[in-house]
Amino acid sequence: MSAVPQFANDPERAIREMTTRIEPELIAVRRDLHAHPELAFEEVRTAGVVARELARLGIPHQTGVGRTGVVGLIEGGRPGPVLAIRADLDALPIEERTGLTFASTKPGLMHACGHDIHTTTLLGIGAVLKELAPRLAGSVKLVFQPAEETLGGARAMIADGVLEAPNVDMAIGFHNMPNLPVGRFTYVRGAAMAAADAFDLIIHGKSGHAAYPETTVDPIVAAGAFIGQVQTVVSREVSALHPVVVTIGAIHGGTVRNIIPDEVLLRGSVRTLHASARAAAENGIRRLCVGLEAGMRVRCALDYVHGVPPLTSDPDLLDRTVASVRAQLGDVIAEEAPSMGSEDFALFAERVKSFHVRVGSSQPGREDRLHNSAYQPDEACIAAGVQALARAAVDLLS
Repeated sequence: MSAVPQFANDPERAIREMTTRIEPELIAVRRDLHAHPELAFEEVRTAGVVARELARLGIPHQTGVGRTGVVGLIEGGRPGPVLAIRADLDALPIEERTGLTFASTKPGLMHACGHDIHTTTLLGIGAVLKELAPRLAGSVKLVFQPAEETLGGARAMIADGVLEAPNVDMAIGFHNMPNLPVGRFTYVRGAAMAAADAFDLIIHGKSGHAAYPETTVDPIVAAGAFIGQVQTVVSREVSALHPVVVTIGAIHGGTVRNIIPDEVLLRGSVRTLHASARAAAENGIRRLCVGLEAGMRVRCALDYVHGVPPLTSDPDLLDRTVASVRAQLGDVIAEEAPSMGSEDFALFAERVKSFHVRVGSSQPGREDRLHNSAYQPDEACIAAGVQALARAAVDLLS
């Protein structure tokens, strides 16, 4: 008997058996993607693989959404809401040092964040849901997003109408986590990941000979003062219960030791979980610039850019998805603390009810981390993610 007739009475078995059947094919696709990583908005080959697999599955799809994104649509047998499930496509500018037989063939590029795992997982979800489509009340959009690492892909896809025609009612995102064993999942209530803002500050002074500093206005000294003072925004202007991370990641100024330069460039990031802390951090940085001008005679040119907001899950969608994961796989999902990392799935969550789940991907005996040149997720996490999220889709569209 095929899986679909069993579905009404035994969705757990139907999804499990279908996933087991396609798992070897999914692993083969993942290894192909891993060997051919592509950076943000350059995922042409990756998008081609996705389009090929969707076509093979008989899933209608659109390419070129958000430049290099792909969107597949599975229509259920009855009317109902539209659920989007999103995976990201892009790799990182990291030289791979895993020694795997399917390691990156592109020097200086690597899937060190597991987006090859995500893409393959969503293809597996699509394969399962395509078979179960006659039983669904509603539709599923499979959203393969470019440029998550640069936090630009979600915005580009939204601008191209990914949440429209048909209008998306709810969305689920996911990410592999090497600190969790395969088969385990976690979630966060409320703000799960941080807002990510950025700033460039050019401090303009007056150049001159290092022997005669009184004839200059030294922007390097002013930059040092700013770097020290900006941490008071964290320690003295925001509640200790509202985490803030302000980081100066780059500083450029001067060329030789005996010339005071005309200017110094600082580049920084600000990460927050709460709107009040986000506003306080920006206001504090702007005020420090004004004080720097008055106290140290420099001129400050601040370019402050609002990036993605905090990623906040809808409580009802969270509870329903967690219940589905447990129904499919048992008591394998638990609550954990928020992360100060950022994720542009937050832009989806600003617009529709959303939930972001973390999927365990660690291999026994390894202590891997994301964005590391030796990262080796356990490929068994693909099947675990397929089962969990396919079941969530079935239950949400039942």
